[in-house]
Amino acid sequence: MLDDRKTSILRAVVQEYITTAQPVGSTHIADLPGVRVSSATVRNEMAVLEQEGYLAQPHTSAGRVPTDKGYRFFVDHMTTPGRLDTAATQRVGTFFDTAHGRLEELLHQTTNLLAQVTQHAAVVVGPRAETATVRSVQIVGLSARHAMVVAVFSNGTIDSQTIDIDSDMSDVRISAASAHLQSAMVGHSIDQADKLRSSGDPVVDALCNLAVGTLRKTVGDESVFVGGASSMARAFDAVDTVREVLRTLEQQYVVVSLVRDILDRGLTVAIGAEHGVEPLALCSVVVAPVVVDGDQVGTIGVLGPTRMDYPQALATVEVVSDRLAKRLGEGAA
Repeated sequence: MLDDRKTSILRAVVQEYITTAQPVGSTHIADLPGVRVSSATVRNEMAVLEQEGYLAQPHTSAGRVPTDKGYRFFVDHMTTPGRLDTAATQRVGTFFDTAHGRLEELLHQTTNLLAQVTQHAAVVVGPRAETATVRSVQIVGLSARHAMVVAVFSNGTIDSQTIDIDSDMSDVRISAASAHLQSAMVGHSIDQADKLRSSGDPVVDALCNLAVGTLRKTVGDESVFVGGASSMARAFDAVDTVREVLRTLEQQYVVVSLVRDILDRGLTVAIGAEHGVEPLALCSVVVAPVVVDGDQVGTIGVLGPTRMDYPQALATVEVVSDRLAKRLGEGAA
């Protein structure tokens, strides 16, 4: 455990480096309010912090920069939680007060909002439709060989898929299948479709099973939205680093596994190598679950360089996750 003086010096170095992205010297730290010791004392304390792994010195004549351990101490011992400024708070409030339309569009726009407020890459993982209940489902004939099944779920998702039908399938049987699905599935989830009761007509039952099977293939995966990737290009000088980060962000399964693992470990912040995704070793991730009626229905997060403004990122993620949960709760009501 660091004593008060080392803690205040480390906090000052982290805050200064977050702001300037330049190595921080002892003279500058000694002049800051709240430190009140000589530059020689600061230099000695910074040397101890370096020995203990909280700071690093990029070059012999340069100042110090925080290490992952230094950032972790800063995050775990922040004296006050971050708060969104008035303009950002109003922006988030206005967005959710006026947001409407399909769930996918809401999540996509939420990702853009997060990226714009934090100036980092943003991730939103939406709810699985397979665990949501069906609000409405119908089968509509398109042609002699094709029909469309359209389902509306309680989480706001609308799924429409084209299915192949026999050329002799009558409009009467299509209507019967649509009515049977509506009566049997409303209020139940797609993963309960195995319990679909018989209509008494084998042809209608076959069409219903085909429709449900097609829907089940498309609703099992989470909807993943990533925005603000261009911000990462501005965060790093090395082209190779930018390329690796952007390539990783394009892999949705990696993104989902990343945020899920962080939450499973009980963390809200994973710094540098802590998250275990090597191409993102120079990045930190701040995440929060989206909880509706006690159930986690999604996840949001921001990803930026390890020198991100942690108080602001934590405050933004907390506010946006809360507002998104309320919005989804209204949609499910």
